Amino acid sequence: MTIPAEPGPTGTTIQCTTAPDLKITAVEPFLLHVPVTGDHITDSMHSVTHWGLAGVILRTDGGLSGYGYTGTHAHLATDLLVTDCIARVYAPLLLDESFHHVQALWKKLYHFPPSQWVGRAGITQLALAAVDIALWDLKAKAAGLPLWRMLGASAPGGIPAYNTDGGWLNLSQQQLIDNCRRFVEEDGFRGVKIKVGSPNPRKDIERVEAVRRAVGSDVRLMVDANGRCDLPGAIELGRHFDDLEVAWFEEPLWYDDVEGHQRLAQSIRTPIALGEQFYAIDAFTAFARAQAVHYFQPDATRLGGVTEWWQVADLARAHRLPVAPHIGDMMQIHLQLALAHPSCVILEYIPWTRACFEEPATVADGKFIPPVLPGAGTSLREDSMAKFGVSLVW
Repeated sequence: MTIPAEPGPTGTTIQCTTAPDLKITAVEPFLLHVPVTGDHITDSMHSVTHWGLAGVILRTDGGLSGYGYTGTHAHLATDLLVTDCIARVYAPLLLDESFHHVQALWKKLYHFPPSQWVGRAGITQLALAAVDIALWDLKAKAAGLPLWRMLGASAPGGIPAYNTDGGWLNLSQQQLIDNCRRFVEEDGFRGVKIKVGSPNPRKDIERVEAVRRAVGSDVRLMVDANGRCDLPGAIELGRHFDDLEVAWFEEPLWYDDVEGHQRLAQSIRTPIALGEQFYAIDAFTAFARAQAVHYFQPDATRLGGVTEWWQVADLARAHRLPVAPHIGDMMQIHLQLALAHPSCVILEYIPWTRACFEEPATVADGKFIPPVLPGAGTSLREDSMAKFGVSLVW
């Protein structure tokens, strides 16, 4: 049976061949803490030993289950705030609702007065992201299609991948060089990203110079300061990056500093990339209007899910700006979106959570392989909870 067509996030129609009355019957939060590569990783602002997936499984009366989650630093106390928000705030609003009405449910949850009063960013938005992704997972499974295909893409050739998982600040310069060479020469990546923002800017410049020499001029090289620099320091670094053909300077300044990024963009040639810390489309609008950003990096696990992510990607297209999604989900949902939206030009690769999923995001010959299973690519393996699960009772 075909239900009435509902507009997809592009404004096109999506037909789902399933019964129109399938309802959400259970909302089950979950929490995974997955080890990162090595003992720990460090950038200019953070040091973590595990990556967190705070999420939800939505069960339906038709037997389908949808999986969604947000990405965290595996800090138990704050992770439980996300799962509690799902269980205590959003679950009562979801039960007995039809999962097909994704955008209406997004609006219902986002504008729920008590949560809007205390939220619109942070915990409530991360929880909303997990729910929204699970809803789109259900919608794609009901259609019998991978999400990228349900959203309108057809027979893509994959999307270029760049590897970040060997460029951490806690690694020596030689480890950095060895990792980036291996990514390019053995693994086939045509792009790598390394972290900057150490206390000594000269050290950052030397590390970037060393990697550029190691990988050659044909490989994309990106740098990421994670918001550490002040404006004079970012200008100094950026002018060196200009000469090293750096593809972009990511989060050079504090995340919300529109004017600072605008002045930096006017002072250096290297493009600026940012957006992983933005919770709503309004921030992207402000930076785009100020001509303070060149690459959008929206994160569906922070923005409130697929629904608002797609609006941000459309905004980028309206400004003729490329999209390079941040992979707070460690690639799963963003691979689907990057394949589907025409503004996406490249996608980050960090492998920490691949073992959690039925169809883990995979790169071959420098490109992500399009997934084939129905859904959003977020379905967990049966053994994921046994391996990485954390109790929600604390």
